[in-house]
Amino acid sequence: MNVEKANAEIKEKLGTISANGKYSKELNIISYNGAEPKYDLRSWTTEEDGTRKMQKGLTLTKEEALKLKEFLATIN
Repeated sequence: MNVEKANAEIKEKLGTISANGKYSKELNIISYNGAEPKYDLRSWTTEEDGTRKMQKGLTLTKEEALKLKEFLATIN
């Protein structure tokens, strides 16, 4: 199986939701392989040399992010 590595470019850092040592969970706007940027919620690992590695995450279009915002607004 030949799987190409995706080229990801962070267009805007929106915020860090949590951080613990070398791990963080962030919301960013990211473009993958030059495509239209999407909202991206994922974990990141910072290595000892300062490089950052993407972990599992979730990408959302603007419409999906707005729908999620509606759902989150109902949390008490």
